[in-house]
Amino acid sequence: MSRLEAKKPPLFISELLTKDTACQLLLLLSRIFKSSYGPAGRLKQLHSGVGGCVCTTSQSSALLRHLSISNAMFRVLTASVQNHVSRFSDCGLFTAILCCGLIESFRSLNVASCTVIKITRHLLSWCMDYLKSEACGCRVSVDFSSIETLACLVRSVLTSKPACMLNKTEVEHLTMLVLKAFLFTVPCHVETNAVLGKCVIVPVKGRRVMDSTVLPGLLIETPEIHLGTPLAVKRTGSNMIKIAVFCVSLSGDSFSPEEGTIAVHHGISLEMSELNQLLNVGKQLVNDEVSLVVCQKVIHPSLKQYLKENHVMAVDRAGLSQMEPLSRMTGSKPIASIHLLSPGCYGSLKDVSIERVASKHFVHLIPEDTVICSLILCNRTETAWDELKGVCETAEHVLQLTMKEPVALLGGGCTETHLASYIRHKSSSLSTSTFKDLGCSQTQYQLVADGFCRSLESVARSLNRDGGEILTDVVYGHCWFVPSGFLSVSNWSDVVSKCGCGINGNTEDLGWRILEGQSCSPVIQGCPKEPSVKVTDFLTLDCFAAKCSGLQVALETANLILDLSYIIEDQN
Repeated sequence: MSRLEAKKPPLFISELLTKDTACQLLLLLSRIFKSSYGPAGRLKQLHSGVGGCVCTTSQSSALLRHLSISNAMFRVLTASVQNHVSRFSDCGLFTAILCCGLIESFRSLNVASCTVIKITRHLLSWCMDYLKSEACGCRVSVDFSSIETLACLVRSVLTSKPACMLNKTEVEHLTMLVLKAFLFTVPCHVETNAVLGKCVIVPVKGRRVMDSTVLPGLLIETPEIHLGTPLAVKRTGSNMIKIAVFCVSLSGDSFSPEEGTIAVHHGISLEMSELNQLLNVGKQLVNDEVSLVVCQKVIHPSLKQYLKENHVMAVDRAGLSQMEPLSRMTGSKPIASIHLLSPGCYGSLKDVSIERVASKHFVHLIPEDTVICSLILCNRTETAWDELKGVCETAEHVLQLTMKEPVALLGGGCTETHLASYIRHKSSSLSTSTFKDLGCSQTQYQLVADGFCRSLESVARSLNRDGGEILTDVVYGHCWFVPSGFLSVSNWSDVVSKCGCGINGNTEDLGWRILEGQSCSPVIQGCPKEPSVKVTDFLTLDCFAAKCSGLQVALETANLILDLSYIIEDQN
């Protein structure tokens, strides 16, 4: 068939970062990310132009999921940040802000992109070597025998998202719950390849945050079972409860018309045949001394009644999400066929009880060894609950990452300003051989290094929302926030009490300077010192693995975008 319209040639777009539309989009993205960052971040309401639900959030994962970007170049940026968040859960906005800042800083430099890339990779290697060294002044060791530092990590995650609408008491309550839930998932008996358990979040909306709690084991909602219902559950000789878990429907409708035609002899009822098979399964379960049957899907009422008459508790509609933790907790193998039940497929439980949470009733399955737990998470509104769920999952993931590498980084903008101070100090004393190896001049290196440092400092500046000045000191290189209303003060120690992370106080003259914007000339200073005190209560801390990855992803993505020469678009 001939074409109705001639095929159009592809469109070649060059000089990507010099076009007004690209510059405006970069500034817009940067403004969105910066204004969402930190505990004082502004909330964004996102919704489709054709209707649907409205999402109120400041989380990078939700922002990027709802943003529709047509520019191919910036889709690379958002895809990189989304990939980082999918792997680490944390530091998504840090990565996005830093990446936008790097592109903005480098695109206006009169330095070839290949030279910029060589220099920035050299700077990145410095940063990574420093962050991973024991001499690093913005590292904090995490001791798992004490909860203080772990609580600081969780608290920092919880307070970073204002849409959760938490007060101080609620933050402390949830911090302890998240820590308790995480400790439940750590195996008591450590093996060669120990695997962490799982925390299942149970949603309860319209209740106080203080009603949230953590229970060992799993909760399965059962509307037909009420509090006070007697649970006469049979036990084995070892005082355990034998459980069978079915991932196949036990409703008697396993034959589907889509699967083909079924030939049935005259006088045979397909429904009765199926029900008889289900009752035979029930008889085998009773003979095998099973006390509890949990089905992912629906159990036929006749089978339920038969099991009840034989003192076997039946719970159906458990859902797919419960199968993996239930199987792991009980040691059972989910049964996928009603025609084959082997004795090895059963599991065991320590106890079963009924729990009531708000207006909902749950069967509480309590294991012998707790590696699975349930976090009953409450919040007043659906919007606040959705945000809180994501934050609690992030906090749990941060603890898991910290367990692999028991180190944290100082938060509150202090790691960024400290790194910038370190880079400025190192780059001021480079030998000519380094410039020769990189194929650049000293001027080019200093221009790129200064742009890199300003981009790091722009992340710290994004935390300020009240219009006050932001300072950095020349001793530790930390970030200090001045309350609004103090525009020019001769002695800054009179108006600042603690640095952004909370580790340093104003007990000594630290030689503060104002952390200005892009037009400020860099200040060369000595190598920033390590704080004398490493752990105090209520520090603001960041996940080490997530922040290191975010630093690498931001720089590599910025380099990739800077190195793009053309975008080729198919117009057909």
